[in-house]
Amino acid sequence: MSKPITDRKPWAFLDSYRGTNFNGDWPTLPEMLRITVKRFGDRPCFTVFENEKHTLTYNEVLANIEGLAAWLAAQGVKKGDRVAVSGKNSPEWATVYFAALFAGAIIVPIDYALHENEIENLLKASEPKVFFVDEERYEYFSSKGKTKAKPAVYSLSPKHKDTYVYGLKTDKAAKITPAEENDTAAILFTSGTTGNPKGVMLSHKNLVSDCYIAQTNLEIFETDVFYALLPIHHSYTMQAVFIESMSVGAELVFGKSMAVTRMLRELREGKITMLLGVPLLFNKLLAGILKGVKEKGVLVYGIIRMLMGISYMIKKLTGVNPGKKMFKTLLEKASISTIRIAISGGGPLAASVFRMYQELGIDFIQGYGLTETSPIIALNPKEHFKIESVGRFFHPHMEMQILDPDENGIGEVIVKGPMIMQGYYKMEKETAEVFTTDKDPCDAGWFKTGDLGKLDSENYLYLAGRAKNLIVTEGGKNVFPEEIENAFQLYNEIEQITIQGYLQDAAMKSEGIEALVYPSDDLFKKLNLIRGSNDAVDPIHDAIKDIIDKVNKTLATYARISKITVLDEPLEMTTTRKVKRNYKK
Repeated sequence: MSKPITDRKPWAFLDSYRGTNFNGDWPTLPEMLRITVKRFGDRPCFTVFENEKHTLTYNEVLANIEGLAAWLAAQGVKKGDRVAVSGKNSPEWATVYFAALFAGAIIVPIDYALHENEIENLLKASEPKVFFVDEERYEYFSSKGKTKAKPAVYSLSPKHKDTYVYGLKTDKAAKITPAEENDTAAILFTSGTTGNPKGVMLSHKNLVSDCYIAQTNLEIFETDVFYALLPIHHSYTMQAVFIESMSVGAELVFGKSMAVTRMLRELREGKITMLLGVPLLFNKLLAGILKGVKEKGVLVYGIIRMLMGISYMIKKLTGVNPGKKMFKTLLEKASISTIRIAISGGGPLAASVFRMYQELGIDFIQGYGLTETSPIIALNPKEHFKIESVGRFFHPHMEMQILDPDENGIGEVIVKGPMIMQGYYKMEKETAEVFTTDKDPCDAGWFKTGDLGKLDSENYLYLAGRAKNLIVTEGGKNVFPEEIENAFQLYNEIEQITIQGYLQDAAMKSEGIEALVYPSDDLFKKLNLIRGSNDAVDPIHDAIKDIIDKVNKTLATYARISKITVLDEPLEMTTTRKVKRNYKK
């Protein structure tokens, strides 16, 4: 039987390695991996599906990492130097990540979806000695030539054999000064790809402590199979998929594309047990399942929905999960029958979606965090989940408070703990601005998340939205765009919806609620219309208005949408599939 959540210490086994394999409070990332290899060396580690399935064991992965780390050291890479990597999810990418750390260097993962000039700006800001890049960008960067501002370029792809990561060997035994737990492990750029980039510095202690502390709310095992589908450079996937799997000896399947046929094959043949995704992914998976059920007719759909409700009640009341057996055929058709845990992060998920996965028998939980917090600082335990909450924060291993709460208990979420970043790279002023001082109504040193929320008596966090997105209406009411957007997550007719305030009364400085909507291809097919044609304008607007009218009836009067803008082009999205809120009001 599982221990109570607050009594769990998933890192207790580390005590038998303390003093021999590491000496700090926490192992560094290289020390953590070496311990895992000692425990599970022959187990599968990295798996990728090309034409066939290719798997490397932990022993094989460690040999590749140590070989590349020795080569890096022979090239003059030393403790504190930066090594950059940008590419699709792959074993080669992960090997570079750890090899840089084994060489005592700092890894700088860069979003592969950025434009070349944006990547160049991040290289300029971080000044790496070496840059590993994937095949599509290799020619561009390798043709630049090495200068002080431009690193030596090497390939993540075997298509460039001379510089391919697995072919880089050395006989030279260069001295490596290993990093310690409080040394910087990674610099992750969160914004500012043009101008002055903002890079979050995370130490080995930040990443490793967060990795193990997060496991107090979610037990994971060496028998689990994780799926790296979202870009691995992002802190969410890097920690919750990559580092977490390496900490327990689990298998990691690299997804290189979100193409549906490839994803379904990898889910099915990889026998994935841990699926981490963003709301968009889970919404689409669920919409596909429900669409298939609806096609069987109204009666069948009604029966299935009734059974889902019964399944949920049994699970909540008894802790027994009957859904996996009841809906086995549905789950197999969606290639998710082997999933043990599904975790949504990187953005808000509608409570209705969360509940439907639970009804279908999938242990579905939400998490919360920011890059600056390594990133996980709350997780919804599957043994005691709360649908409306993003999770329980990791008391007593960290602290969380609400700064200046209003009459509803909502204020800015502030946190302290071993997972809080060292600061922004070469940006002391910006770093100081995100921590509390003696002038705040709390003591100094708390990290200000910029998120608004409240806590309950059991340390569960309920988010309202980002402070900077807040809309203030004529009656002085606070409206959180994210809460309204969540209400539209299960409408297939809408591809994107973003809520913003518009100036309704200049004298009063009050805002009305506007919805920016990009209709889905499904809606155009349903109405037999062509996107971009004049004939489509009015029918599409009317269809969107009907949906918004329906949702408006469920919202408080002051939160109802009063202006609709139908977009011709989709809004720009981040790599975790969130709309970038850089639109103009």
